[in-house]
Amino acid sequence: FLFINPLLQTVEGSFDGIYLLDVLEHISQEDEDLFIRNILPALDPQGSLIIGMPSLPSQQYASEISRMGHVNCKSGEDLSTLMKNYFTNVSIFSMNDEVVHTGFWDMSHYLFAVCTHLS
Repeated sequence: FLFINPLLQTVEGSFDGIYLLDVLEHISQEDEDLFIRNILPALDPQGSLIIGMPSLPSQQYASEISRMGHVNCKSGEDLSTLMKNYFTNVSIFSMNDEVVHTGFWDMSHYLFAVCTHLS
């Protein structure tokens, strides 16, 4: 487990997998490219990046305090489009309660992007 601030520096080392759960929605849209580009050099070319975040449609049910901190929630389509800027293979999964599925993104409360094969 390694924690650094990728907005300030690149991640050093080589990792088979990197996961960001409940992180990207706190990074402004203006900073997300820098954030991701500072992480990717540490990912092995055959490695995987997994990102999990509350979906944009779910924010209508979130508390006001929660919404204040979630400055960059995305729809499934937007998350997929973003990650395809960096990876050849991007799969989006939805989650409701404890069930992970490939169902209708707009009804999901949480999204996972599983990204492989760096572009």
